[in-house]
Amino acid sequence: MATFSTAERKRRPHGDRKSSEMTLHLKQTFEAAILTQLYPRSQIDIYVQILQADGGNYSSCVNAATLAVVDAGIPLRDYVCACSAGFVEDTPLVDLSHVEESSGGTQLSLALLPKAEHLALVEMDARLHQDHLEGLMDAATRACKDLHAVLDRVVREHLQEVSTQLGE
Repeated sequence: MATFSTAERKRRPHGDRKSSEMTLHLKQTFEAAILTQLYPRSQIDIYVQILQADGGNYSSCVNAATLAVVDAGIPLRDYVCACSAGFVEDTPLVDLSHVEESSGGTQLSLALLPKAEHLALVEMDARLHQDHLEGLMDAATRACKDLHAVLDRVVREHLQEVSTQLGE
């Protein structure tokens, strides 16, 4: 995360807890999605630099990395779509901003392979009553499926554009 990406200006060591945690989560998420058996004895590195941290950092990193992996031609089981969700006054919200994340409520991060509804990662940062969990998971899952449709459309448009340019 770039030192200028947040409102608080403090020196961050390279291996701070937040960065290490996000690195581990990204690794787990993409190990579940990339067809690694096609690349024996290989290493696939994914680097993400956050330039403006305005909430949903993990989700933004996953979605950007998914597009980068697809663009690189690395085969995936499915697009990995990620979304953050939380409650504001008992109303589930998705794609939380920094202000909504900082309000102190429960925040859920969900990474999903939408076609098979395979959960690549689920993380909550606070306790939540079981009755509310289902509604929050449903909202995040719907948002991931909506995002999947957008990503698929954008990738297909890009592929069409590239194939048209190569055909000329």
